[in-house]
Amino acid sequence: QVQLVESGGGLVQAGESLRLSCTASGIIFSFYTMGWYRQALGKQRELVAYITSGDITIYADSVKGRFTISRDNGKQTVYLQMNSLQPEDTAVYYCKAERAARGASWGQGTQVTVSS
Repeated sequence: QVQLVESGGGLVQAGESLRLSCTASGIIFSFYTMGWYRQALGKQRELVAYITSGDITIYADSVKGRFTISRDNGKQTVYLQMNSLQPEDTAVYYCKAERAARGASWGQGTQVTVSS
C-alpha cells in the first residue's frame, strides 16, 4: 500500500522560507515521478513542480526561481524548498507519486500560510 506523508508546512511571513518533505513507503521510490501540487481556498489544485526518475524538473511559472524540488532516493523523500514566499503561495500543498501504468497516489496535504 502506497503511503505519502508530507511535513514542513506552517505559518511564515512574506519573504521567508520553508522546506516541505514528503516521505514515501510501499513503492520503489526511484522509479516514480514525484510532484508537489497546491490548492488554495476556493481554487483548483495546481501543479507546483515535479521531478522525474531521471531528475528532470519542471516548475510552474509562478514559482520559478523561488522554489526548488529535489529528491533523495535513499530516503524515499522528495523536498520542496520554498524561498521568498508570498501571500499568494498560501495553500494546502500535496505530494503526488506517479508511474506509468501504476497510476498516482496522493499525500494528505500540509498547510502553508504566508502572512503579509
